[in-house]
Amino acid sequence: MATRPNILLFFTDMQRADTIHALGNPVIRTPNLDRLVHEGTAFASAYTPCPVCVPARWCMHYGQYTGRSGLYDNGRMPEDNGLSLPAVLSRAGYRTQAIGKCHFTPDKLARRGFDARLVQEEGCSNPETDDYVRWLRDHGYNYDEPHGTRGEMYYTPQVSLHGEADHPSQWIGDRSIEFLKEQASGGQPWFLFSSFIHPHPPCAPPKPWHKLYRAPFMPLPHVPPDWESMLTWINRHQNRYKYRDQGIDRNLVRGIKAYYYATVSFVDYQVGRILAALEQSGQLDRTLVVFASDHGEYLGDYNCFGKRSMHDPAVRIPLLARMPGHFPAGQICAAPVSLVDIFPTFAHAATADTSDLALDGIDLTDAAAGAATRECVFSQFSRDDRAIYMAANREWKYVYSVGDRREFLFDRIHDPAETRNRAGIRLAARPKNTMKQALMNHLRTYGPADAIAESDGKTDWRPYPRLDLSYLDDPDAELLFQDHDAFVLDRPGYTD
Repeated sequence: MATRPNILLFFTDMQRADTIHALGNPVIRTPNLDRLVHEGTAFASAYTPCPVCVPARWCMHYGQYTGRSGLYDNGRMPEDNGLSLPAVLSRAGYRTQAIGKCHFTPDKLARRGFDARLVQEEGCSNPETDDYVRWLRDHGYNYDEPHGTRGEMYYTPQVSLHGEADHPSQWIGDRSIEFLKEQASGGQPWFLFSSFIHPHPPCAPPKPWHKLYRAPFMPLPHVPPDWESMLTWINRHQNRYKYRDQGIDRNLVRGIKAYYYATVSFVDYQVGRILAALEQSGQLDRTLVVFASDHGEYLGDYNCFGKRSMHDPAVRIPLLARMPGHFPAGQICAAPVSLVDIFPTFAHAATADTSDLALDGIDLTDAAAGAATRECVFSQFSRDDRAIYMAANREWKYVYSVGDRREFLFDRIHDPAETRNRAGIRLAARPKNTMKQALMNHLRTYGPADAIAESDGKTDWRPYPRLDLSYLDDPDAELLFQDHDAFVLDRPGYTD
């Protein structure tokens, strides 16, 4: 790129890959994401390197797979090494700004390379540690659980406490537009990370968006005939602590989907407002625009909720890129790509020096041009006896769940909905072994290599005992609240 572009990364939390109208969803309304599809390239085989928030974001932020960090679930990130994406762009002369959710741990206020941050994190009601909550307080709004009520209500569709003007997604849109207006007359290139918490549950759209979709008109979840045979231990465990394993109410599930879609559409509305501000300031066509999410959400598919496993609803993500002359308009790219590819893509566009970095991804412009030689991308959740590993290419997806001691093989061409497991079919032995070896080679290179065992000259998965899930026999075991720092009732006679 002769002239270094501005860079705008739209990021959502827990958004499925199939929530874009222009990519085949006839129900959802996403006119602004549709615009990015029509004016740029959509990556139809985009996967998260870890189907849970903190490690997925670490992978994107540092351009490396999970094995480099040892972080495979929500927890403490490794200390910042000064080699993050915003740090490298800042070193190259960019002004870098984050607005919204970063999910940096353990310090939620850390910058990790950004020149500046405006903080909005999920589950926060503390105005001293959250810019959005402080803004609500200063404007006289209720700031208790501003993102929706969690705990037992985590997956119960609910109307936001806040109207459009003070909704968390609108706040991200407003602050992003303010930033773009400030940059319009400046000569310094910029990188803006506009990061939305929605559609992460609780699904709490503002009025009147809560009635954009109505439950009776929503499609039922995808539940194949033999769905139970395709679950892993984490699906069963996750359904329990999310209060979703005591029977399926299909009307409720359709209501959840309606509110989830409404939060996606309200984020889409913010994307449109921000793109309009870029256009009005004459910056749009000299800005590299990318839209992505950290991971997906089962949303009732396989009678499951949450993420953390390797079916497409949880592990495949939306990934769109717009930059005239570099990402062909209207192209659907089938090459497998990952969140780890965003770092090298932005660094190359910025002509940033990456010689001292060990980046694991590729430039997405190469994938879009058909010049990428990489065949597979990879994902991992947890480790040791709880690990679940994945390798995906254009044709196949291979998954191994250590705790279940089970292999899964999905045919991405002939069975894209993942209705049958081909791992036990002899005629599929060759692609299964090819994908298995690719995954093992990846783990040998990036770690953890101890997932693999050598015995009698043979290589296979290290054997662990199957996980004991007998605690699920108790219908109340492992139920969680996840209320974070929400206010609590303090009334004499009721709480004393």
